[in-house]
Amino acid sequence: MRGIIPRLKIFPLLFFCFLPSLVFGRAKVEEAEKTPQNNEWILCVTNFDMSVLPPNYRIVGEVITRNLVNTINAVEYRTRVSKEYAYYEGYAWSQARTAAAKALAAKRDERDLLLFRGEPEWRYRRSLKTIDEAIVKLEETLAKTEAEMPLITEEPVFQFTGGNVSGSFPEAPPEGGEYQFCRNQKADAFLAGKFIELYGRIYITLRLYTVYTRSFIYEDNIIFSPDDADSAVKEIAGRLIAVLAGNKPAAITIRVEPENTLVLINQNFAGRGEIAAREYPPGKVTVSLSAENYTPQTIETELSAGELTEIDTSLVPLGLSEMNIDVPGKTGVLVYRGAMYVGEAPLTLRLPANQFDYIQVEAPGLETAQAVFMSPAIFNTTGDLSLKTKIPPPTGQKRVDRARRQYYWAWGGTWIAAALTWMIYGIQTTYTNTYLATPQAVNPSMELYDQTIALSYTSIGALALLGVVVAYDFFQLGRYIYISGQDAAPIVR
Repeated sequence: MRGIIPRLKIFPLLFFCFLPSLVFGRAKVEEAEKTPQNNEWILCVTNFDMSVLPPNYRIVGEVITRNLVNTINAVEYRTRVSKEYAYYEGYAWSQARTAAAKALAAKRDERDLLLFRGEPEWRYRRSLKTIDEAIVKLEETLAKTEAEMPLITEEPVFQFTGGNVSGSFPEAPPEGGEYQFCRNQKADAFLAGKFIELYGRIYITLRLYTVYTRSFIYEDNIIFSPDDADSAVKEIAGRLIAVLAGNKPAAITIRVEPENTLVLINQNFAGRGEIAAREYPPGKVTVSLSAENYTPQTIETELSAGELTEIDTSLVPLGLSEMNIDVPGKTGVLVYRGAMYVGEAPLTLRLPANQFDYIQVEAPGLETAQAVFMSPAIFNTTGDLSLKTKIPPPTGQKRVDRARRQYYWAWGGTWIAAALTWMIYGIQTTYTNTYLATPQAVNPSMELYDQTIALSYTSIGALALLGVVVAYDFFQLGRYIYISGQDAAPIVR
């Protein structure tokens, strides 16, 4: 008994010694089982459609595509929303259950085939016992897989497909083939785009398809001139990055008086007066407000993800003065301020003080008049503007083009006459110097003298002709300036 008691005391000691390793070993197993899955979110950028772009715009389109991809590459990870997380969780769960079920079915098939191997009784029983133990474990694994949902990475690393990384952009799939396209590319989403040329501007449409929704979740477009390509790429890429990163977009709502106030957000038209909530990527935005007879206002604000920013303001009215518009001796004269009809003369307009304005009047008989004027500089004062109408010159560009051509011909003739005059004057000078340098004894004839006198008269005639050509050139210049400026509105001071 003495030998047994010490041994019994050793067992609790050994148990407490190995208890931490057992606990931590168990924790490591559980931790290994809960390793997050689906650690990457892969995007495939397709070849943007430029088939309708003119050849000279396709280079711009390719540059924009490369810049857009480089900008998107700034995304480091994606934050999964609950719907997306649930999709990948369910997908991983289904894959795990399928794998466990296939393994169990394969082992059961192996058990059924054991009878046909023709093994001895003792070996058959041993193999049967081994397979039955494996089947029990596989059933436990399947039951555990069905009972526990897998752990999915909430912030997977953002990546492009291998083809995109190597500079290859596949063609976008046809309608209905989007899901299979993503599967073939091993991508979670793909980005498609289309370029259209509209009156010298480029119109871009972007669409983002995701596997977890099996639909296009994002569509955006922008129109810009080729000179503004960089700013346009930054703007549209900013909104796209917010979607790709999974960050909650910010929103902004605007209320401004008066109701007809023009509202621009980041230099893009947003509406007039009251603007309902609009989503924008987090960051700084510039809101420009303007209305007729009001002082323009610019507001810069910071938008935060998932928050609504409200702007409620009123524009300050401009100081106004009055301008009396009259056309003496005429009735029924229509008055236009710019392109907007404002009434019949005589007419009094209330205008912002000390600012340039443009007025055009149309009288019966096709007579018109126009003027650019400065409104009174002092508030609530009145100025007078009297206009005299006349029949305008024929419309069109032909008369201006004709006057321009005639001036160019006169200018070219001036240069030709100047060259001829210079050449004749040089020859006459040479003959004169030769005559003066030759003694009369050597040259008793009058031949050199006569040639020198003739060239002198020719030189004087050439100079006179040059003067006429120069005068004609100035005449054509003045005529061209007058004709080209006939349609210009005079500035009334």
